[in-house]
Amino acid sequence: MRSREQVIQEIEGMPDDLLDEVFDFLKVLQTKHSQEKFEVSVLSESALARDWLRPEEDEAWQDL
Repeated sequence: MRSREQVIQEIEGMPDDLLDEVFDFLKVLQTKHSQEKFEVSVLSESALARDWLRPEEDEAWQDL
């Protein structure tokens, strides 16, 4: 059984009062994941800028 199916099965068997806590936990996980993705993109920006900010790149993209 896949993880998604197992989670859904567990959620369906939970009492309603626990579902609010599960939902809050899911939101925390989503926020954490989004923040980690943002941090990686910010950290890679300076490394990529070395390539992007070259005259050769400007010339290659000038027709767009």
